[in-house]
Amino acid sequence: MVKVGLVVKNDREAEQKAQAFEQWLHERNITVVRQQHRPPNHVGVDKQILPVPTDLLCVFVLGGDGTFLGAIRWIGDQQVPVLGVKFGEVGFLAETVEEDLFTVAQSILDKKFTTSERMRLQVSVFRGEQAVARETVLNDVVMNKGTLARLADIETRIDGHYLTTYRADGLIIATPTGSTAYSLAAGGPVLQPAVPGIIMTPICPFTLTNRPLIVPDSAVISLRVAKKASDLMLTFDGQAGLELTDGDIIEVIKSDHPVQMIAVPGQNYYDVLKAKLRWSGGRV
Repeated sequence: MVKVGLVVKNDREAEQKAQAFEQWLHERNITVVRQQHRPPNHVGVDKQILPVPTDLLCVFVLGGDGTFLGAIRWIGDQQVPVLGVKFGEVGFLAETVEEDLFTVAQSILDKKFTTSERMRLQVSVFRGEQAVARETVLNDVVMNKGTLARLADIETRIDGHYLTTYRADGLIIATPTGSTAYSLAAGGPVLQPAVPGIIMTPICPFTLTNRPLIVPDSAVISLRVAKKASDLMLTFDGQAGLELTDGDIIEVIKSDHPVQMIAVPGQNYYDVLKAKLRWSGGRV
């Protein structure tokens, strides 16, 4: 029996569409494993309690980018194809819109679809000799200070070689997929998803010559919270957070488990990009 996952945004319109879609799937003898999108949480407080079956054909995500990132977090390392259906404001991660859901879904059920791999990052946080957190992100990992905190001093190494100590409000480590998210708002570049790189974007750096940097996806990025840090948070895709203390070391590498995103025929990345960013020639 065919089985699919369904993750739904906590929104009336999305809920109504999900109900109709679930009925449509049941009429075709498709088993639906439904997971309601949960709000962000602290590391170690896992609110995604429903286990993910290992035999899902795919996962449909009805919502915005936040819902999509929550769904990826739910799926974990499983290589299940995922389709985003736009119900949010921007929807960079959505491949289709609600009006085309049933048509696209039928093609998927007929197994007439392809997938594209999106790189993820594996993030480990070490406190002394102990690993206090291990997370995988699709968009970015962000070190950020609280409202009243001083500038953060972030000692940064690439493949064991000292790069610099950023004095800034924080630092964003982003994938090409995440280049159009927080990193872009902080002045980082846009990277086409197939480009094998990792973006490092400082947030409001004290030294204006500290500019965004792209390193190879084979790089090992090591960050250390230097000096007397206070009120510093590390957030993973905006879905989970961890409070940092002096001396914490954060290691970021390319994950061995990419996301398998379902590609809709006729959908062009550059058309989506210019439309979302309202460039000339883009349709909003």
